[in-house]
Amino acid sequence: MACGSGSSPVSTAAVLPVAPPSDEAMKPVLFEIFGEMWKVQARLGQGGSASVYRVSSVSSGRASSAAVKEFQADAQGGDYGYLKERAVLEDIQGHKNIVTLYGVFTHHNPVGIATRCLLLELLDVSVSELLVRASNQGHSMWLIQHCARDVLEALCFLHREGYVHADLKPRNILWSPDDECFKLIDFGLSFKEGHQDVKYIQTDGYRAPEAELQNSLAKAGLEGNSGCTTAVDLWSLGIILLEMFSGIKLKETIKSQEWKNNSAAIVDHIFSSNSVVYPAIPVYHLRDLIKSMLHNNPNRRSTAEAALISPFFSIPFAPHIEDLVMLPTPILRLLNVIDDCHLHNDDEYEEIMEDMREECQKYGSVISLLIPKENPGKGQVFVEYANAGDSKEAQRLLTGRTFDGKFVVATFYPLSAYKRGYLYQTVQ
Repeated sequence: MACGSGSSPVSTAAVLPVAPPSDEAMKPVLFEIFGEMWKVQARLGQGGSASVYRVSSVSSGRASSAAVKEFQADAQGGDYGYLKERAVLEDIQGHKNIVTLYGVFTHHNPVGIATRCLLLELLDVSVSELLVRASNQGHSMWLIQHCARDVLEALCFLHREGYVHADLKPRNILWSPDDECFKLIDFGLSFKEGHQDVKYIQTDGYRAPEAELQNSLAKAGLEGNSGCTTAVDLWSLGIILLEMFSGIKLKETIKSQEWKNNSAAIVDHIFSSNSVVYPAIPVYHLRDLIKSMLHNNPNRRSTAEAALISPFFSIPFAPHIEDLVMLPTPILRLLNVIDDCHLHNDDEYEEIMEDMREECQKYGSVISLLIPKENPGKGQVFVEYANAGDSKEAQRLLTGRTFDGKFVVATFYPLSAYKRGYLYQTVQ
């Protein structure tokens, strides 16, 4: 697969013939990309100008997965959306918190229409999906800190390169199982600061006040004094972090007159309502960080670089067990499997090791397996798979199974911590 630095490789693609054109039949079945056949496994998303598919290679012996973003022609029959996003992505490649562009190609559908496509790194769960799973209870400090740091690192890089993302929202922040970090996607509205080429930016609920004003002026056919700046991205992130803390969507709150009159007081109220769940000092630091991003005046708003030195990021947190269930990694951790009495009998221990390895290899290639005899991690089973896809399949199939009469609890575990031998106790 081609690497995404510099100019992206360009290819033409063909698709195998399918049934007569209907909405479903128009969905691709196979892409030919750089001489390899890739099968469409699922449509991950569909917007007004593009669709995103999960694809897997069917041409080689190795298992490879990726995402394809297929653009429809714009109203003028051109490729502006594709060319714009391609140009931005090619200019900002190389940062660990920004989605990787592997290459670009042209796809010819069954009725002979050519569409432009981006071949992208395949990512996993979005912050939007995490918010749904939070069930109005808010996320752990570990998860909020992890997401905030990763997004701020990406914004620091993006802003240093002169770009404004201009559409930061939970759906555009995705987890990378293999890199164990959150990454930014969807640069279709991005622009160079001072050279804004799109009138309407950002999404309802995450739109900064100055972008709201600019959008209103544009709808009325009027021109504003100047384009928006990188400060709009910090506003969006502030709202996202507030939603992650509270566990509730704030779109209607932000539209209210009370928010416009005194947003700081509403932020204080949200934190005071949830503070009994969290230790006081981290809560205060997170609250102050969020408030620094939500000044109505963009000139008073924190920069990404300044936000990263917040005291909030100096506090070590342990993940909750719910975090490790939601965020896939190549490491699978099995709980409630082994009694302590089996750990100190060498014959029984070796037999359990063999049984666990045999069972876990049914779901993918096992690189290593560890069952600590002492704390931390005593009696837990840590299984390192070759990739996160295998560990996800194993987690799905092993959860709820019985082993020696016990119901198995299967979570993921950070690969980086596992490699360092750091087997911390998770918060229940």
